[in-house]
Amino acid sequence: MDLIVGGGVVGLSIAWRLARAGQDVTVIDPAPASGASHAAAGMLAPVSEVAYTEEPLLRLGLAALERWPAFAAELEADSGLSVDYRAHGTLDVAFGADDLAALEELAAFMDKLGLPVEQLTGRECRRLEPMLSPSVRGGVLAGGDAWVDPRRVTAALLAALETMRVPVVPRRATDLLDGAVRLADGEILTGERVVLAAGAWSGELADLPVRPVKGQIMRLRSPHPLLGRCVRGMVHGSPVYLVPRGDGEVVVGATQEELGFDTRVTAGGLYELLRDARELVPGITELELGDVVAGLRPCTPDNLPLVGAARQGLALATGHHRGGVLLAPLTTALLQGEEPELAALCSPQRFSTAF
Repeated sequence: MDLIVGGGVVGLSIAWRLARAGQDVTVIDPAPASGASHAAAGMLAPVSEVAYTEEPLLRLGLAALERWPAFAAELEADSGLSVDYRAHGTLDVAFGADDLAALEELAAFMDKLGLPVEQLTGRECRRLEPMLSPSVRGGVLAGGDAWVDPRRVTAALLAALETMRVPVVPRRATDLLDGAVRLADGEILTGERVVLAAGAWSGELADLPVRPVKGQIMRLRSPHPLLGRCVRGMVHGSPVYLVPRGDGEVVVGATQEELGFDTRVTAGGLYELLRDARELVPGITELELGDVVAGLRPCTPDNLPLVGAARQGLALATGHHRGGVLLAPLTTALLQGEEPELAALCSPQRFSTAF
């Protein structure tokens, strides 16, 4: 039996896939689906999120994105629930002259990598998304990007696990043993392998270079769809994104704050998000406020996840930073021995001093 410590999108996806393959699994989490997965926007956007120093992460993201259509279809079939998977692309736009210069430089880098993107004028951007501000100077369209609703994904995963009679133990793990987990009440659960997928709290259970990075995010309600695709932008150097849902909801995010395990939602953080989102889509301030939340991204020093065997009886599936939802289908595949070249990028042994 595998003991999965962590009930976010990564841990639940691993449990579902292993159970589907006929393996016995148990999930351990005091509050499944309530952490970073609950806060996440759900962008599946390896192309539009590419960074100059993160080409290995791009490789992982592209491989994960290829798996998402089948992953979503199988999950919906197993659970009977929709995950609101959409593949209409991401429009990355620039507000000011400096923002446009930075975006054009990034577009050149994307072109060098052979990524399928299209540079657009401000007018062409507004033709695609009429609600954009007249002040938008230009943009880059990553037509292959997609997105999903993480809250629906975790609800579907929990439903699928319930159908397959996979135990979900609503208690906190305090110690990881060889093939066993000690719970907060002292009980010890045993199995053949422990898979640590506890997100930002993974470093509290094992000596790992994983730290929490806070992100504040808000959800707004609209009676009619405001956008047809994800919109990302730079406003005077500050990044902001807007992710539309099928029910008219628009997700606006997200701050990046190095504040440890602080999950307070602050007026300043929400103000900055609304201020920048309004510059790109002025009508955003007319929408109803639906929800605000802060989550903790699990980050490693090189922004690559930790996936694979750490020591006898312990495997890792953590450190996904802002890509947990995107990388969930690939993470399970890597744990099952697929795609060894990609698995090498995520190997925990690159931080061998932790073990």
